[in-house]
Amino acid sequence: MRWRWLPLFFLLPVLLVVGLDRLYPLPLREVQPARVVVAEDGTPLWRFADRHGIWRYPVTPEDVAPAYLEALLTYEDRWFWQHPGINPFSLLRAAWQDIRYGAIVSGGSTLTMQVARLVDPQPRTLRGKVVQAWRALQLEWHLSKRDILTLYLNRAPFGGTIEGVGAASWSWLGKPPSQLTKGEAALLAVLPQAPSRLRPDRWPERAEAARNKVLQRLADYQVWSAAEVADIRQEPVWLPPRQVPQMAPLLARRLAAQSKQTRIVSTLDVELQRQLENLAATLKDQLPPRTSLAMLVVDHATMKVQGYVGSVDFTDNQRFGHVDMIDSVRSPGSVLKPFVYGMALDDGLIHSESLLQDVPRRFGDYRPGNFDTGFSGPVSASLALTRSLNLPAVQLLEALGPKNVAARLRNVGLTLRFPAGAQPNLSMVLGGTGTRLDEVVAAYSAFARQGQAAQLRWTPEQALHERPLLSPGAAWIIRRILADEAQPPGNGVVPAVVPLAIKTGTSYGYRDAWAIGLNPRWLIGVWVGRPDATPVAGQYGYASAVPVLNQINSLLMNRQTGTLPGDPRPASVSAETICWPGGQPLPNGDSNCRQRRLSWAINQTLPPTLLAPGQESLSGLRQRDWRNPAGLRVAADCPQAQVHEQILWPLPLEPWLPAAERRAQRLPAIDKRCPPLQSGDAVPLILTGVTQGQRVQPLPGQKRVTLSVTSQGGQGNQRWWFLNGEPLSEDSLKSTVNLPLENAGNYQLVVMDEAGQLASVTFTRG
Repeated sequence: MRWRWLPLFFLLPVLLVVGLDRLYPLPLREVQPARVVVAEDGTPLWRFADRHGIWRYPVTPEDVAPAYLEALLTYEDRWFWQHPGINPFSLLRAAWQDIRYGAIVSGGSTLTMQVARLVDPQPRTLRGKVVQAWRALQLEWHLSKRDILTLYLNRAPFGGTIEGVGAASWSWLGKPPSQLTKGEAALLAVLPQAPSRLRPDRWPERAEAARNKVLQRLADYQVWSAAEVADIRQEPVWLPPRQVPQMAPLLARRLAAQSKQTRIVSTLDVELQRQLENLAATLKDQLPPRTSLAMLVVDHATMKVQGYVGSVDFTDNQRFGHVDMIDSVRSPGSVLKPFVYGMALDDGLIHSESLLQDVPRRFGDYRPGNFDTGFSGPVSASLALTRSLNLPAVQLLEALGPKNVAARLRNVGLTLRFPAGAQPNLSMVLGGTGTRLDEVVAAYSAFARQGQAAQLRWTPEQALHERPLLSPGAAWIIRRILADEAQPPGNGVVPAVVPLAIKTGTSYGYRDAWAIGLNPRWLIGVWVGRPDATPVAGQYGYASAVPVLNQINSLLMNRQTGTLPGDPRPASVSAETICWPGGQPLPNGDSNCRQRRLSWAINQTLPPTLLAPGQESLSGLRQRDWRNPAGLRVAADCPQAQVHEQILWPLPLEPWLPAAERRAQRLPAIDKRCPPLQSGDAVPLILTGVTQGQRVQPLPGQKRVTLSVTSQGGQGNQRWWFLNGEPLSEDSLKSTVNLPLENAGNYQLVVMDEAGQLASVTFTRG
């Protein structure tokens, strides 16, 4: 019976240990590494300190040079892999040395005990040592040796706000801990003993003496050879002041908000990022006050973001440096036009040399103009895109449908933002919407990826996602137009490598200047403006953003090695000969071929000249009449009359055509012996600038409304204008008048040409 309590005697210590472990658990939840964002090669870009202001660079034993682990364990704890957390022999040796010499000669703490002190700091008293030993046993119980070593690697103090060998290696040496030399490894192994007293930038002699002490021990235990140690001793110890990572702060903030990881690996190229930030610093003083800029560089083969500068200076509050303009919604100006032209190619509305109309037009209450306030009349699609003319782009958007275009862009990740309750409309192609630089750059990848628009990749593990936006042929043609290679060469041979293609954009009021570039390997996005959206007179894409883009392109091309990737012509694209004004092929010698042009076409599709709504009946291109053998126009029932069809220029282009190309000169004379019932000589007279039944309102704070109205077509050069039956002054005998409307009410405007034709419109002034 007396032995029945014996099992309990052995069980009580176990229960006591388990109970203490439950009552006083390891505070491992406090051991949370600070967060760091790194480049793809591991270089720290930006660090987010923990709540105590400490920053670390998380590493594992596999991330550290073997020489460092050899130096650390040989100097601090040779029996680390064998002991249970405490080493009784080391403790007894240290106690005996303390008694014998009356001072601390060597420590008895194991590496596990040092980790215990880092996890749960205790005072240097007997009670503190007991608690430290207990924590060490708990660490060995709950964690593996590798986990304990990992904790030390990330928590060892290196002075100030730096903890861990990873942060120390980058701060002191500017390199990853995996690349430490043996001399550097010995130095970093001893620094945690007295990080302030041994600072190598302030006390290099002390640091060198401590390093040599580590080297001696390594030689004594024959971990490193004596000859090798002797060579390392010759290396002087002097390091520059510590550096903290200070690159790509806005990208780091963006990635940190999207990830919970402590070490966030980005796709950035650290050398390119450094060059871009140096460029931003150089450009800062050249910018107007309160102006910022943004630069984004993407490898369009992999869609990895290689460079990211969200503002000109993160620390400049006057320039709103904390505002990331890469993911801010701004008016895009004209940078959406290439998508409209590409969709028009795919939908069979145009080919690259289709005739478009750069003439004044009103779309309901919307009357767009060009950046230079002038008009060019007849232009090709390629020239209209190259010159970024507004009216041709609006003509195409009207034919495609604004909602259709917005939906196709949204499908590939380019979301257009409109005011609450507003719908996609014709103004969006001129900047009447909002979007972000990163989304625009991603969508432009379609021009380099055979029409597939891919999403940007921010981290290496992020998968590549892409969706079709354009056909390969349309993407190829638009890219060539933007690269100033719009015309097919005479021999039909096109170099596979495409030069830098650029599209600019300027928002209303000179608030945003854009430039999007596409070179053989990279996509480049540049934005310049004020984050508070105040205007800057004279700031526009070509003057403000393109010079920055060209400098970035030079940086990138200087880095390029090997053969440049090409963009060969798709099999669907062919060079075709067409004629203006009809827009389609005609045989040689055909009088209706007023201009012969060489065009790129997709699948040999050559649509006729695109007319705006309402022009089909008013000013259609094909006019049919009857002519006698002498070529004179006659009535259909005249002897030997034959039907003849002539292709004429669209009526709105008349003011920009040479005299010989206008309708009156293109039509033959009338045979007076058998005249047609209707001569057809008169070119229709039309009014633009105000529509039937329109209501116009004065601007806030103004009483007068000035309405600009233009007449098109008609006969002769002079016009006579009548407002409510009263003739306007003699200086208004021209095609455009400005009507000062002083009073509210109903108005009737009539214009008459030299042939007596009349055009009238009634409207209301509110």
